[in-house]
Amino acid sequence: MSIIRLQAASLAFGHVPLLDKADLVIQPKERVCLVGRNGAGKSSLMKVLAGELEVDAGEVKQGQHLKIARLQQDPPRDQDQSIYDFIASGLAEVGTLLSQYQQTTAALATDSDPALLDRMMHLQQQIETLDGWRLDQKIHQVSQKLELDPQQSMQTLSGGWLRKAALAKALITEPDLLLLDEPTNHLDIDTIEWLENFLLDFNGALVFISHDRQFIRRLATRILDLDRGHITSWPGNFEQYLQDKQAWLEVQAAQQAEFDKKLAQEEVWIRQGIKARRTRNEGRVRALKALRQERRERIETVGQVQIKEQSVQRSGKLVLEAKHLSQSFGDTVIATDFNLRLLRGDRVAFIGPNGCGKSTLIQMLLGQRTSDAGNVRLGTNLEVAYFDQHRAALDETKTVAENVGEGKQHVMVQGKERHILSYLQDFLFAPERARSAVSTLSGGEKNRLLLAKLLLKSVNVLVLDEPTNDLDMDTLSLLENWLVEYQGTLLLVSHDRQFIDETVTSSLWYQGDGQWHEYVGGYQDAVDQGAVFYQVGTTPKIKKTATTKPAAPLAPTKKKLSYRLQRELDALPEQIQVIEEAIVNLQAQSTAPDFYKREQAEVQAVLQQLQQQEQALESLFERWTELESML
Repeated sequence: MSIIRLQAASLAFGHVPLLDKADLVIQPKERVCLVGRNGAGKSSLMKVLAGELEVDAGEVKQGQHLKIARLQQDPPRDQDQSIYDFIASGLAEVGTLLSQYQQTTAALATDSDPALLDRMMHLQQQIETLDGWRLDQKIHQVSQKLELDPQQSMQTLSGGWLRKAALAKALITEPDLLLLDEPTNHLDIDTIEWLENFLLDFNGALVFISHDRQFIRRLATRILDLDRGHITSWPGNFEQYLQDKQAWLEVQAAQQAEFDKKLAQEEVWIRQGIKARRTRNEGRVRALKALRQERRERIETVGQVQIKEQSVQRSGKLVLEAKHLSQSFGDTVIATDFNLRLLRGDRVAFIGPNGCGKSTLIQMLLGQRTSDAGNVRLGTNLEVAYFDQHRAALDETKTVAENVGEGKQHVMVQGKERHILSYLQDFLFAPERARSAVSTLSGGEKNRLLLAKLLLKSVNVLVLDEPTNDLDMDTLSLLENWLVEYQGTLLLVSHDRQFIDETVTSSLWYQGDGQWHEYVGGYQDAVDQGAVFYQVGTTPKIKKTATTKPAAPLAPTKKKLSYRLQRELDALPEQIQVIEEAIVNLQAQSTAPDFYKREQAEVQAVLQQLQQQEQALESLFERWTELESML
């Protein structure tokens, strides 16, 4: 028997239908993932299921005494209470008693009034009768796992911490139906895996929205696809959904092509000459009108984001080299004796808990922030762009078009000029949406906008800091495909395990106490090699620094090169820079539009010179490595 049912439900905001005579049934104990494009109305549907939003037409039927808990995408900020009291408020009467007990014990710490002691004893008895101590323990366990201080005021929390508190409140209520809207946002990988196990043990029904495909794979027993007001139910797990939907889309495309062919034939018939019109039958005319109406009502396949690669000027072979970096802020140690060498084309993910300093470490590596000790040497011709999880590059007061075009009506895409509105349509921004203020966009739309702005630049070092938050799965997949073809160097911070697996060639794992270790491959490859997720403040079992080659010994045991070899080593950076500049010049010649219109001998000479310079550069790097290994 279903616990909640929607029948012919319709809901619209303005002219946009979010539900169009939609039907939906949720069964006890099933785990359902709700998918759909950004702006499709997934969060609104969750509000309808929670009874917080009424439909315009149709029915919403709930089982008797159905208990529902919902994690909001944007929890309220004006909560004048402690985190403990906020979480406990989801437990009705027993939650009130637990909060009163906490407040009473806090008062007794400074006031030994016998009345307070009597009140505490009375509250203890009431809580015990309602099995409240088990729930009190659960509040503390969930708070600890989500790194929340139960006594901290809700008013001091930022957006990410507010979501954690709201998630804790939803999880401890033990409802019949749990509604979670993007529960993995702002969680590190270790906490996401804990949440997966928690929800697998949950006894009620679960409906959740998520962009994390690994999270969906572990949890979902059914997929609901919301598309322009219509809900399609796909039984089975996420992999089955992907296969079945692709097959369905292919059948739909074939059927629509056949329909369009028939409609075109009938349109030709209706426009035939006078003789044909005298003999045409009215039944066929009515059938044509029905075909036209059916065509108007057809739901077309939504377009996809079009991500096109800009031409990238190659950086030098060496992107950066960090030696013996150390950095700490108070008790938080970001790095201790950290060594790393990145070459052109490397793709590295930084994996660790929230607060361990992943973003700060990247800033130090790229010279954006100084370190307490050690040094970083940057390569030549570096063009760096940041995708910031806080969307700092966006001006909320300006329109979508103004943010991307920076006041210009045209932008350069792949060497060709395009109108800004045309370019933004590649990222699913219709002209009227492109003229809207950024402040009106959803989180997913803002991330699409940031991508549109970022990908206009010709950059050879790309820093992506939590790029997957709020993106729909289609856009995620396209971004992955684009990154696979990207010719530059990638530095990635992400909690999305599949995104990491699809896009990087190595990963740096936080090992506690400022230590980092490098593993070949993505997230799962590292786990297979024995990688362990450490929390901030833990001490590593084996102290290793991330490095692509053995770090040079410390000064006391350092060997000394001969005078001649030391001079040779000192001269190498300048020699490398000269050759890299020559390579850049030759590459510019060879990629010019009219290059192959020159004389054949001239073309061959340039290409041969380019090959020789690249070989010389490779030899210099090998010699550099050889000389440094002698130190």
